[in-house]
Amino acid sequence: MSGTPAAPPRDCPRCPRLASFRAENRARFAAWHNAPVASFGPLDAPLLIVGLAPGLRGANRTGRPFTGDWAGDLLYATLLHFRLAEGRYEARPDDGLRLTRARICNAVRCVPPENKPTPAEIAACNPFLKGELAAMPRLRAVLALGGVAHGAVLRALGRPASSARFAHGARHRLDGFVLADSYHCSRYNTNTGRLTEAMFHAVFDDLMPILGAP
Repeated sequence: MSGTPAAPPRDCPRCPRLASFRAENRARFAAWHNAPVASFGPLDAPLLIVGLAPGLRGANRTGRPFTGDWAGDLLYATLLHFRLAEGRYEARPDDGLRLTRARICNAVRCVPPENKPTPAEIAACNPFLKGELAAMPRLRAVLALGGVAHGAVLRALGRPASSARFAHGARHRLDGFVLADSYHCSRYNTNTGRLTEAMFHAVFDDLMPILGAP
């Protein structure tokens, strides 16, 4: 199956807590995006990267996944390093950066308080992730950034959580593609040394043969 996947509307009502938080942020930060964050990158890419949720001052502000916070600095530098993107990342949606062989979305499309979506919110947003997977005809690998993203991918495929355990650097053969795991490239993980640039690059080193030649 392919085609343009469904996306949540600007005033998506699926999660009352997130809708309320969105309204608060619109009142406090009127110039920000403050809405569900759309996916970024081509649908014919061989790689889908799944994050947790928009950061309050990152994607929730700028409207582009992983744009405007530390996680984006490491992620986009890595995508450029492995030639999965072109241009320059300057932490703003009009910087001209273009993803060529990767697409990025989040398990939860709206920013949650304290960056912690509830299980019910993850489930409510899961149909949009399911649509992403179905709309990518050349998909060869999905990279889950963290355990929540990993679990959301399994849910979208109708698989039990026990069918593939999350572990940094793990790879799981699923329905026609590989699910790869990495710790999330958050400031907390990198500042504490749980995830280093070398560790993150090693995950992509393993993925590149799976993605095939450009």
